[in-house]
Amino acid sequence: MSLVQASSDTVAPKAADETTGQEPQPAPPPVALMPGWKKPFYMAASVLLFVTQGLGMNLVNANIYQLQGSFSATAAEVSWLSAAYMAPYASLSIALFKIRTQYGLRRFAEFSIICFVLAAVLNLLVTDLRSAIVVRALSGIAAAPISTLGFLYMLELFPPERKLTTGISMALMCTLFAAPIARIISPPLLDLGGYHALYTLEMGLALLAFAVIYTMPLTAPPRAIVIQRMDILSYLLLAVGFGCLAVALTLGRLYWWFEAPWIGVLLAVAAACLALVVAIELPRENPMLDIRWVLSGPNLRMAGVLLMFRFVSSEQSSTAASFYQQLGLLNDQTTKLYAVVLVASVVGGLFCALLMTTRYVNTAHLISLVLIAAGAYLDSLSTSLTRPEQMYLSQALVSAGAAMFLPPVMASGFKAAMARGMPFIVNFLAIFLFTQSIGSLFGSAMLGTFVTIREKFHSNALVEHILLQDPLVAQRVSQLSSGYGKVITDQTLLNAEGIALLSQQVSREAYTLAYNDTFLAICIASLLGLLVMLVHQAWLRLSTRRGAEPSASTAVQS
Repeated sequence: MSLVQASSDTVAPKAADETTGQEPQPAPPPVALMPGWKKPFYMAASVLLFVTQGLGMNLVNANIYQLQGSFSATAAEVSWLSAAYMAPYASLSIALFKIRTQYGLRRFAEFSIICFVLAAVLNLLVTDLRSAIVVRALSGIAAAPISTLGFLYMLELFPPERKLTTGISMALMCTLFAAPIARIISPPLLDLGGYHALYTLEMGLALLAFAVIYTMPLTAPPRAIVIQRMDILSYLLLAVGFGCLAVALTLGRLYWWFEAPWIGVLLAVAAACLALVVAIELPRENPMLDIRWVLSGPNLRMAGVLLMFRFVSSEQSSTAASFYQQLGLLNDQTTKLYAVVLVASVVGGLFCALLMTTRYVNTAHLISLVLIAAGAYLDSLSTSLTRPEQMYLSQALVSAGAAMFLPPVMASGFKAAMARGMPFIVNFLAIFLFTQSIGSLFGSAMLGTFVTIREKFHSNALVEHILLQDPLVAQRVSQLSSGYGKVITDQTLLNAEGIALLSQQVSREAYTLAYNDTFLAICIASLLGLLVMLVHQAWLRLSTRRGAEPSASTAVQS
């Protein structure tokens, strides 16, 4: 989530002086390259930090239904753990960028890892759902800077000219590791000690990260005074707005949008807070967010591309995972599938890193959308008898495509922000956070809502054809109830049991059809995005040729 924070420290150290109004400093000495023997250790440190931070976010998401027993709660109540985590996490990186620039990287790293270790320890003291929700909110606050440090350690390996190519690709590839790893390791951990076993592992990883940060220093960029008093008010309003959106989008489809009044209240508060941010920032000479630049045409197009990516990539992170749970598949039955997903993410990330060093950077978007569309289409052919083995190929395609999409967009957007100066890096960070954190929640919420609506449609369509006067239906009810014949002697109760079992089968088939519709919708969205990108690239090339022809003719005349 903090790509721009990491890159700005290592690529553009001069930008900090621009905000202070001081004269430009002399050019820094040539950057000393890291010795080859150190690079594997810094890469391992980056992976450790990304996995440590990511597991804190994904262990709960991967075990929502398994944690119901630990907290004696419903699935919707346990989902408050995810909402509490995302509420502060969604916006905190904007404040952390300025805090780190003003107070120094070393202090930032040391204080951040101490807070993360303390949050991990507090997770072990949880006794009920209410205390767990409070601790999860604190964990979301403590985890935000850890992803920044993961980027910093990965970018430390590369010379300046490769930080926005290979470095970005490798770092963003590492952000995809935590979700499949969480589902692979969850079954044995839950068997060992339930909820506390999950967070004992997180605490152990946090302690390892603590040792890494204190023994492996990073290159510290220049410090500058960048925090103004009005920035504090603007950020608090932005944090409340993003936090309310995060909670509403996480829980809206579970409590249903029109049935829980507090969802409307959250959305209204979010809109009011964000409107106040715009009103405060527009007249400022040195705003925290340059609203006019954020809403410019190129940035809106970039935000649209990023939102589309978060929507289609939700095929794997939320839709496919929910489909497995609907089929009754637990995490221990999908470990091999997520191992395939993990390997495919590595392959996709490495291939994207290779493309980033060539002139075919833009083709990564096109290949990514083709892979996601192909995987979603294969998943749309699923049945209630589909098992993880039949989805190895489709999920591998989706994970490889997801690993290839983000780095080129981030590199081009960040270069454009750097060209305008450090204040615009904060603006780019706001766009990035909104599209990735809030955009991801929005994509999952919309797809989950679509599944619910389509399930009701298919359920009604199937039930219309189920009549007890139909001999086939009567035969199926008799077959389903026959297994209880030795226990239930009353024929009426036996028939009722058979009807109940048949209704369960109808519901399962309706959900299968609904998920197939959702996979197909993701496939269509990917293909539409691919078409728009192809048309846009063709238009750019045509415009370039038209601009080149007059200049060539002028040169000939002269």
